Amino acid sequence: RTSVFAFFKSVRLRRMAAKASGKDSDNVRVAVRCRPINETELRQGHTVVVRADEVHGTIRISKLQSRYDDEVKTFTFDTVFGPDSKQVDIYNATARPIVDFVIEGYNGTVFAYGQTGTGKTFTMEGNRSVPELAGIIPNSFAHIFGHIAKSEEDTTFLVRCSYLEIYNEEVRDLLDRDHTTKKEVKERPDVGVYVKDLKSFVVKNTDEMDKLMTIGNKNRVVGRTNMNEHSSRSHAIYTITLECSALGVDKQQHLRMGKLHLVDLAGSERQSKTGSTGERLLEATKINLSLSTLGNVISALVDGKRTHIPYRNSKLTRLLQDSLGGNSKTVMIANIGPADYNYDETISTLWYANRAKNIKNKARINEDPKDAMLREYQKEIELLRKQLDDDVESSEEWESEEEIVMDADGKETKCRRKKRRGSMTPKKMMALQQQLSDERKRLEDRRDMAEAERQEVEDEIKRREEELNKAQHEHDELERKMTSLQSRLIVGGVDLVRVACRKGRFVTM
Repeated sequence: RTSVFAFFKSVRLRRMAAKASGKDSDNVRVAVRCRPINETELRQGHTVVVRADEVHGTIRISKLQSRYDDEVKTFTFDTVFGPDSKQVDIYNATARPIVDFVIEGYNGTVFAYGQTGTGKTFTMEGNRSVPELAGIIPNSFAHIFGHIAKSEEDTTFLVRCSYLEIYNEEVRDLLDRDHTTKKEVKERPDVGVYVKDLKSFVVKNTDEMDKLMTIGNKNRVVGRTNMNEHSSRSHAIYTITLECSALGVDKQQHLRMGKLHLVDLAGSERQSKTGSTGERLLEATKINLSLSTLGNVISALVDGKRTHIPYRNSKLTRLLQDSLGGNSKTVMIANIGPADYNYDETISTLWYANRAKNIKNKARINEDPKDAMLREYQKEIELLRKQLDDDVESSEEWESEEEIVMDADGKETKCRRKKRRGSMTPKKMMALQQQLSDERKRLEDRRDMAEAERQEVEDEIKRREEELNKAQHEHDELERKMTSLQSRLIVGGVDLVRVACRKGRFVTM
């Protein structure tokens, strides 16, 4: 029986993943995950009132384990996960299709919602040091760089990451040195809603992504409540921007850019259960207010008669504006607990999720976006390459300068020499170095030269040597700058599989 159940479950998961990867699947997809009952709940005598049917995608919840059908409520969702679900199954069925879309150039959002203590952070982050327990965020790291490693060599990628939190309705940059500074939320017609002065870091592998997340998590506000010893007191959004430049059928380079927003929402709370007081109570009030606004936005989006969507009523809904009803492929994972004492909160979460699955987005591929950095990097690298090219003579600018030159017989003459503005090519620097060496040797061989005349020639040689050293320094700086820019770009086909899969081998297909 167990093997039959596992078979039908795996078939359903594959069907859900295939359905989610469809080009026309712009509705917000909703999955529900029910965590196991914990020891504290068992010790307090609570019982399980939630049943998750993973094969049929339904959640059944009864009040106090009622046997009467009219007191049992059933909800149907795109995907349902029971207490024994594995992290890899959740990733493959929910987040993997979204990441695939982001790789193609769409915007994508994965966010976890639910009552405090229901496992949202475990779903999104998990235990990053144990591959089997890694959540959606670290698995997406491995997924992205696994794809890059298998791409064609004529494809170039630029990957950037940012990490912010919304704490007490203030936006903070978790990767900033002063992470408590309030950031402004702005909007531009060409790029949409964005956070002013939010730091974005270029990354080249999963380890660098993981390091940024570790830094951000240390700065995120957490606190203890009666329901969760490590309760998130803020909403957190980890954003990965993936830019890709590939050769098209027209033999031209085409640029596309996808943004992946990975959202770990703070949990809704009841003060009577969490025991929050003082600062924790203020945090809970702000959290519930923003989640209430999120609920109002969802209701407005699914109500065909509403013309005004209250995105601006909270920072959270403002930043998720594209994710809900806009240019994004979105999946919501509703986390619930199984115990009877959370019946009201669980019902509220399920109704919340049931409304969200009716939201229609309008996702599109972001081709040649104006805020892409990859094109700017490519232009600057090409300009630096031209400046360093030995064969580029036509673009060189010259100016005339009078100087003293010693010929093979030791005779000094004044002449006007063309001097190149800017940096010299390595070939010319080598030739000038040899010329100055020859002139200095001839000067040393001249014993009958007057002291004043010798000093004048010596000064001229020193001046030209200083000029050569300056040119060498300028050349080295150009090379360093070009190397630095090139190191930020990732070429498809590079052997990154070992690095990409070190912490998530199981997500690679």
